[in-house]
Amino acid sequence: MAERPPMVTLTEGAIARVKELISKSDEPVMGLRIGVSARGCSGLSYSVEYAQEQKRFEEIIDQDGVKVLIDPAAVMFLIGSVVDYKEDRFSSGFTFTNPNAVGACGCGESFFVDQDSAKAEGAPA
Repeated sequence: MAERPPMVTLTEGAIARVKELISKSDEPVMGLRIGVSARGCSGLSYSVEYAQEQKRFEEIIDQDGVKVLIDPAAVMFLIGSVVDYKEDRFSSGFTFTNPNAVGACGCGESFFVDQDSAKAEGAPA
């Protein structure tokens, strides 16, 4: 039986940034949690926060010594995504290359998915 590919893949830049953030945390953390919430111009926005413990039904991705916990409500929106960390003169942050997103707002802070596909998967409309 072939091993399934990871739900989310981290680039080297993202791995380095996650390690740095965890090392600077004032509280003990096991990794970072990635979720999706209904907000922003286009409807959905990514959230990244410290994870002190695994919540019920969360999937854990362990890549190169970094743990990323995926909020179960976000799974269908994140499958196949690549997370990177970018830094330039004007901004810095995690970026998502998400094959499920069919569009995004002009500022890039939020995205949307095909509503028909989301309804078929049981996502809230």
